[in-house]
Formats: sequence, structure tokens, C-alpha cells
Amino acid sequence: MTAFDVIGDVLLRFLRAEWSAPLVSLVFLVACFSLISEAFRRPENFYNIGLQAPIIAIIAVGQTLIITAGGIDLSVGSVLAFASVNAAWLLNKGYSPHLGLLVAILTGCFCGLINGSLVVLGRLPPFIATLGMMGIARGLAHLISGGVSIYIPRSWFWGISSQKILFMPMPFLIAILVALCGHITLAYTRFGRHLYAVGGSYEAARLSGVPVRRVLMMAFVLCGLCTGIASVVEASRVTVGSPMSGIMYELHAIAACVIGGASLSGGRGTIIGTIAGALLMAVLRNGCDALNLRYEYQQIVIGIAVIVAVLYDRWRHERTR
Repeated sequence: MTAFDVIGDVLLRFLRAEWSAPLVSLVFLVACFSLISEAFRRPENFYNIGLQAPIIAIIAVGQTLIITAGGIDLSVGSVLAFASVNAAWLLNKGYSPHLGLLVAILTGCFCGLINGSLVVLGRLPPFIATLGMMGIARGLAHLISGGVSIYIPRSWFWGISSQKILFMPMPFLIAILVALCGHITLAYTRFGRHLYAVGGSYEAARLSGVPVRRVLMMAFVLCGLCTGIASVVEASRVTVGSPMSGIMYELHAIAACVIGGASLSGGRGTIIGTIAGALLMAVLRNGCDALNLRYEYQQIVIGIAVIVAVLYDRWRHERTR
């Protein structure tokens, strides 16, 4: 086999991968914005993207696990606000930053456990269960904070988002670590295979001996874990715990998953594609800012991008069938 054959085989495998389309689109988008806008191609702008993208990317990793299993979590934005307010309240009262960090992560896990219990034990549709949790978590965040932002005193907690390692912002490295763990879990473990099986056909997976209830419960808890981690990054970046944090984050995370190739009907999705989708959305928003495009038009552009991604996913799914 010649070198050209090897290169051709690698290219063919890449193009057949589910995550190839969002990755190619991301590169194309970066190239276009770099040619059009001088402000976009400045190094500090790419650093800003590295600060903006990780929060949605971290949440989207957990969302991918649930979507792959055929579910959805609409509460992640509200849970993020609830977790960040809990951490900020403790830090503002003089408690250890270690405790604030732990409570934020455990809050996310607990909300994920409640969502999973409602779906698995209460037999509620994921849409309804997480929609209810969306209201509960947002209401609790307002109740604890009194409807105002809670200031976080200066400590090493601030450094979670302000520090750099090898010229890369810490949130970006945290997102890479979370994505790596999510990719290994989904692609190389029995639990990952069970997620694909449950999303492909719940009844067939159950008859095949897959512990579908345990798999679904674990998926929601892991999504809550990712949301808790994202809440820590968000709180350290803005140095406050706000009950208004995380608004629309659930839609951005779902959009990142869908753009990345995940199917809302379940059974398909990759972490690589999701991260590419999250970066694509961050680049799209940042590029619109660099072009001084009004916020209203930015929302229209992002909405169109999501609809096109879903239409492409449906077309590819029908073609595969």
C-alpha cells in the first residue's frame, strides 16, 4: 500500500465520521471570519473564545450522554444558576472555597439524580421531568439569593477562570479534560455501549439484558455532574453567584450536540462532534461580535444554523436507512 493509499483511506474514514461535518464547518467558519475581520484574527480574540466556549462545551458533554440514550435535559441552565448561587452563598459567609466548590458540584449531581428518578421511577417523559426541574432550580436560586447576585470574596476560587497554563485559559483546559473523560466513557466503555443501545431501542435493549433504568439514571447524574463543574467555572469567571445565570444555556448545549451530529431521537452522538459544535457556536457568536452585528441578528443566524444542522441530520439519517 502506497502513501497515497494510506492518505486516501484516512481521508475517507474522516469524511464518514459523524463529527467530520461540524469540524470542517468550524475550520471553514474560522477561515472566513479571519479573512473578513482583522479584529477576529487577533490572538487575544482567540483567547476570549477559549473563555466563552468551555461552559457550554462542559454542559454539552453531559447533555450528549442523555441525548444518546434518547432523553433530554432542559434544566441544565437553571441547575447551573442554583449550584453557583449555593457556592457563592457559602463563600460569602466565609466558608472554605473547597466547600463551595464541592457543594456546587454535588448540587448538580443531586439535581441530576432527581431528574433521573422522575424519569426512571416516576416514568415521566424526560421533557416534562426536566422542565419541572428547570422551574424548581431557578426558583430556589432566587429564594436563596433574594433575587440579587451574591458577591464571591477574593480567593483561589477566582483563579479557576483567570489562570493560564501554557498560554491557554484554565476553563479551556477543564473543558478538554471533561470532554476527554466523556469521550472515553461514551466510546470505550460498556456503559457507553449501553447508552447507544438504550437510545437506539429502549425495549430491544431491555430484552437484551441492558440495565436500562440504571443506565438512564447514571446518564442524568453525569449530566448534573457536568453542570456542576460548569457552574464553578461560571461563578469563578463572573465572581458572583447570580440567579439569572445560565439563561438559554440548555438550548445552546442541545444545539451544540445536534450540530455535532447527535440525533434527538437517540442512539447516535459523539463527544468530538459535540465539542466541535460548541466551538462552532462560540466562533459564530464571536465572529458576529467582531463584525458588529446586532444581537437580534446574531440570534437569527444561530437559529438558522441549528435548523440547518437538524435538517442535515434528518437527511443523513434517512439516507443511512
